[in-house]
This record gives sequence, C-alpha cells and structure tokens, in this order.
Amino acid sequence: MLYDPMVNQQIGCNAPYPSSYWANHTEPGVVTLPLRHDIQTDVAVIGAGYTGLSCAFQLAKRFSREVVVLDAHQTGWGCSGRNAGFVLRGTGRLGMAQLGQKFGIDCARLFFQEYGEAITLVEDMMRQGNITCQAQPAGYLKVAHKASLAEELPLQTEFLQKQFGYQVQHLSAAALRDEYMHNTQAYGAIRFPDCFGVNPLALVQGYSRLALEQGVKLYTGSPVLRWQRSAGGFTVQTPEATVHCKQLIMATNAYTARGFYPGLNKACLPVLSSVIVTQPLTEQQILQTGLNHTQLVMDTRALKYYYRKLPDNRILFGGRSAVHGKDAANPKYPQRLLQALKTCFPVLQDVSYEYHWSGWVAVSFDDLPRVVQDGKNLFYAAGYCGSGVSFSTQAGRRLAELAMGLPLPELPIYQTPLRTFPLPAFRRLGQQAYYQWGRFKDRYL
Repeated sequence: MLYDPMVNQQIGCNAPYPSSYWANHTEPGVVTLPLRHDIQTDVAVIGAGYTGLSCAFQLAKRFSREVVVLDAHQTGWGCSGRNAGFVLRGTGRLGMAQLGQKFGIDCARLFFQEYGEAITLVEDMMRQGNITCQAQPAGYLKVAHKASLAEELPLQTEFLQKQFGYQVQHLSAAALRDEYMHNTQAYGAIRFPDCFGVNPLALVQGYSRLALEQGVKLYTGSPVLRWQRSAGGFTVQTPEATVHCKQLIMATNAYTARGFYPGLNKACLPVLSSVIVTQPLTEQQILQTGLNHTQLVMDTRALKYYYRKLPDNRILFGGRSAVHGKDAANPKYPQRLLQALKTCFPVLQDVSYEYHWSGWVAVSFDDLPRVVQDGKNLFYAAGYCGSGVSFSTQAGRRLAELAMGLPLPELPIYQTPLRTFPLPAFRRLGQQAYYQWGRFKDRYL
C-alpha cells in the first residue's frame, strides 16, 4: 500500500525507491547513512529532495552555515525522484495571464523573471556539479486538445511576446502535425523555448553530491518522529538520535506526514500523479507518431496529460491517478493512461507499458506555492502543484536567503503563508467532485 500523507502519521524508514523507470536507469547515488548520535547544528533541514538539498547547498556555500539534512528514506525518494522531469518556467497552476489578472501586469513580470531565474539556477547547478541527468534539448509544447481552445492560442502567444518579451511560438494544427506530432487530439500549440526534460532522480542525486561537497551532513534512513521548540532553537528527534538546531527548515511538501506540521497538513492537498513508460518505440512507430523530437508536451485538459519521448525512444506518459493511496496500485490507472496515449496516437495500439509508478504532489488552495517564515526561526516551502522541478530548486535558494534575514522579491508567494483549506477534513471529497467535473469538462465543454 502506498504511503498516504493524509492517513499515515509516520512516513516509514529506508523504503526502496519505487519500481520506476528512473530507479532502473539511474546509477546509485552517494551512500549516506542514518543518524546514530546526538548532534548540534546551525540549521536542520527536513527533506532531501530538490528544495531541501538546494537550500542546504546555498546555506553552506554562500553563508558558511553548518547544515544537517534529514530524510526518512533515500535522497529523492519522494516527488523529486518520481516526477516526469519537466523543467518548466513556472510553478503552481496559474499562467502568466492569470497572474496578471490577479496581481497586475507589473507583478506578473516579476513572476516571469523569478521563474526564469529558477531555470537558470537548475542549469547552473547542473554545470557546477557536472550532473549527468540526461538533459534533453529545450522545447515545451502546450497543446490545445480541442479546436475551440486552439482559437485562443494566437492571442496568448501575442500576450506573452508583448508583455514579457518571451519568444514563444504559435503553431497551427497543420504546423504542429508537420513538425512535431500526429496526435489526433492536437489542434494547435504554443511552443516555449527554454523548458527541457531531465532524469529527475539523477538530478536530485547530483544536488546531494553538491551539498556534501560543501560540508552539508546528510542523513538518510532517519525519519523525524517529532520536533519541538526548545531553548535556543529546536529539538528534532529521529529513531536513534536527537538534533539540536538554531533554525529548522521544512522541505517535506506533499510528503508531510499526517499531524507532523499542522500548518502544512491543512494547507496542502496531497494529490497522486501517475506515470507510465512504454517499451521502446520502433523507428516506424516514431515516424508514424511524428515524435522524432525531445519536446515536452502537456495538453489543455482540466485533468492534464503530459508526455515526452525519452532518450531510449520510450514514451513517458502521465496524468492524475487514484484519490487515496490505498488505491494507487489498482491496474485501472496505468491502463487509463495507456488508453489515453493510444487515443492520441492510434498507431500505437500494439504498444504496452513496462513501468508504472505514482507519487504525491502538493496542491495549494490558491494554486500558488509559498516560501515563508512561520514564526521565529521556522521556515517552509511547499505547494508547487505538480510543477516544481525548477521552482523547488529556486525555493531552496530563497529559503536559505530568508533564513539569513535577506529580503526576498516582492512577490505574493514570499509574503504570505499557505492558506488553510476550508473544511480541510473534506478535501478529498472536494477532489473527487473536481475530478468528476474535470472529466465532464474535458469531454463536453
């Protein structure tokens, strides 16, 4: 049964990686061990994913802080090692036009700049650490899955070009077919030039090496059982040891166990996302699908599908999964994804999948993440809404700056905490209702 952060009060200890394509195609990372002796440190970071490791690296390198990172399992065991590897310019669920409507165009431009810096930071860390993570040539296609939605694409393209100087490209249905894909449910697209795909597990393992090289102490197989404020900071308890720290940083996001940190528990909805990876396509199948490129693809559905061709010519295809962790292994979910892939590309009727896995993403009430201080010397970043590979790295950087008392950009995501969901006990009922509405909308509206 899959760990469920809305059910389980403990995350477990030292579980293996899921049987994913990434786990089976990534060299083992640096060997790290559990914490077995009491220690004192400047900063303790809970969570060895993109956010926690980026934060620890920044604190150690830029600010010469003594940092300890604790994780219940292995580096990147959570979402950082399970995602689809989409390095995008953005996070949350709001696009530039929606941000402009909500906060004004000047604020939207600051978001655009911040999101661009997030991609640059990922690239910089890849270079600094000589991280080999199968980075593919850049390009991301936002595909209209209905003709009515394609009518909006030229205006969206013009808005991004004029307001942000963003060199996006509008592709008609014919151009999309000629240049990128023979998808029966693709009626046009916007191509974003600076987004790219990676092996996410290799990326997070590279982050861990960078942090360790800067003197960060990383302990895996060390779940935090409880934490509390104490004289001079915090006391953090693991199964075999106690950590005394001056500052505490929560980088647990969707993997925050029930009751572990109420501020996050009630302000994030953990949502399962599932991925399948097919057998390698033949040259003929690649020719027939038009997928002879490395562009990232995501459609305009309320319940989105996302996919890309991997370096070994397999197709990675993902989307929403079960509502409850106990249902994640039901074979109907990967079969739904496989059928959706075949509906888009009927020439792949004979293709099967060889890998299927699931992971939790944290959805916030207002569809935006937060990087904030929550009381004296306590900090967190969370709520990436399934779009966090690049921004979680940037969030780690901003967490480090916040812990050092530096001012952050004047953006709403840095000024206010996550908002608690109304009637948080009924979040999953709301999620089920949204899924029903989304399926109706995607099919009929």
